[in-house]
Amino acid sequence: MNVTIDKNSGFCWGVVRTVRIAEDQLAAERENRNVYVLGPIIHNPKEIERLEAKGLKTITVNDFEGLANQGVKVIVRAHGEPPETYRQAWKNGIEIIDATCPVVTKLQERVRKFYDQGFQVVVFGKKDHAEVLGVRGVVNDEAIVVKSVDEAMAQVDVSRRTVLFSQTTMDRPTFLLIRDALKARVAELVVDTMENIATEFHAKDTICGQVSGREDQLAAFARANDVIIFAAGKASSNGKVLYDVARAANPRTYFIEDISEIKSEWLESAMNVGISGATSTPQWFMEEIRDHLRNNFVNLSSMGI
Repeated sequence: MNVTIDKNSGFCWGVVRTVRIAEDQLAAERENRNVYVLGPIIHNPKEIERLEAKGLKTITVNDFEGLANQGVKVIVRAHGEPPETYRQAWKNGIEIIDATCPVVTKLQERVRKFYDQGFQVVVFGKKDHAEVLGVRGVVNDEAIVVKSVDEAMAQVDVSRRTVLFSQTTMDRPTFLLIRDALKARVAELVVDTMENIATEFHAKDTICGQVSGREDQLAAFARANDVIIFAAGKASSNGKVLYDVARAANPRTYFIEDISEIKSEWLESAMNVGISGATSTPQWFMEEIRDHLRNNFVNLSSMGI
């Protein structure tokens, strides 16, 4: 049985940057151990465990008061935070180390610009995802967050000036469906009223290129193997998107968060097994999966099992 790791998988540059910032801060504060992060630094429990072993502690904004004026450093993770988080940190004398992904920072800036111009802001995403919470924060929680065409049709008033954005880790095909449905509704409104009404609609594709750009490559990798083991945190948004891409290309695709979840029956008669993961899946963990398969299942195919 041949086992290979998808060469296009692993950390995106935004996650690499965030993890590097955390490691640098931990190294600088090795003795004092005063480094914290707001929420799970990335949506991968294996990488979280590794950084916690180095001294990184996970907190929430509710912990700020108890840490006030103690000389602690708090990392804002790649997903970003709403403005209120920074105000609370300043109020409590806490130093913020901003590791927000630049792609997310740019999204927040663009959303705020349209909001300040009076647009109705619609976001394709998950309402309680950390990134979306940050985006909601820059518009005083007035954004409409939708996950489907049906939700968009039910919640968006296209008679208002409207702009559509996307959470950076969502899937582009659904974004395009929502965009086209809203555009059609605007066109219908103009015809129905028989008036030259001042409707205005913009769609801004803010999906990260390192997520959407991997889809074709991942599909090809999935088709080239008999079985795909896809490793990601269960809370990873782009992990869900990319897993669905792989599974559509190869039905023998299996999602795992931990090596113990791998089942021998998945590998029956498999000559070529591929390992891939989300943009928050560390390379070292995929290498552990590869070694586990080689050490424990390499003879299954030759034995006809």
